[in-house]
Amino acid sequence: MIKLQVIGNLGKDALVNNVNGKSVINFNVAHTERYKDAQGNQKDRTTWVDCSYWTDRTAVAPYLKKGTQVYVEGTPDVRSYTTADGRNGASLTLRISSVQLLGAKSGGSGSGEQNGGGESSQNNYQAPAGSDATLDDLPF
Repeated sequence: MIKLQVIGNLGKDALVNNVNGKSVINFNVAHTERYKDAQGNQKDRTTWVDCSYWTDRTAVAPYLKKGTQVYVEGTPDVRSYTTADGRNGASLTLRISSVQLLGAKSGGSGSGEQNGGGESSQNNYQAPAGSDATLDDLPF
């Protein structure tokens, strides 16, 4: 069994779909790594991971908003394809087994900080705008 763990930010709001009577939450996560090239120039490399979370616990979906930092783990799958102009491409998909909210996009009100153990800092998490949810009402 291969397991992949990713920490990153959502690229867009999650979508809940119903496929053959089963619920799936689809979203994508971006992880940006900074490195120096051979000439010593600072570079960024972003890896996008398409995620599918097959679950009946879809109440988490409203909290999966663009820019939210998450930890996801699951089974990876690489899909290859040919673009319309004939080039070969590949995408990394992940069938999610676990998702944790880590906070808002960094640079926000401080809710994106992780605690020292790398666990989610739910005490700092703010509910989506227009929601009257408290920490006791969170579905996870």
